[in-house]
Amino acid sequence: MSDAAERRILIHGVTGSGKSTAAVRIAQRLGVPAVLADDIGWLPGWVQRDPEEQLALVDAATARDGWVLDSSYSSWRDLVLPRVDLILGLDYPRWFSLQRLLRRTARRIRTREEICNGNRESLGRAFARDSIVAWHFQTWKAKRETMRRWAADPTMPQTILFRTPRELDRWIEALPARASVDS
Repeated sequence: MSDAAERRILIHGVTGSGKSTAAVRIAQRLGVPAVLADDIGWLPGWVQRDPEEQLALVDAATARDGWVLDSSYSSWRDLVLPRVDLILGLDYPRWFSLQRLLRRTARRIRTREEICNGNRESLGRAFARDSIVAWHFQTWKAKRETMRRWAADPTMPQTILFRTPRELDRWIEALPARASVDS
């Protein structure tokens, strides 16, 4: 990042690529809030939040001077993209994202780790037709094509594609550390 104004960052990647973890790390480094899409999209009990309420929450979160958003649901992407200074694409190989997702899912089931708004993964959810693993397979190609299209489009905000987590780690470590703010 070349400028202090580049403090509105969207992370895009396939399910399991590590978007939320990266968003929190980058936000802490830059001293801006991390905005987690699943906190906006889901209510307790895995009930999807009303779309209008999601839009209002995203609007408020991205109206700030600085933030890092870990994903952008397609239903509110048109609101987010005009506000973005920088897009980071986690363009990792499918095998890598899938194995990361499977390990994370197994750990969350075993530890009963809270994901968002009190929600937890379960063995039943992991094998359901609408599971996070199924979502990975259903959306992988489109998400990868989207980030690559953005990177090639000169009308889009700058888009950096990372091919490995090590590339992303080096990029984060090179960021100027700033005072932290509450998310």
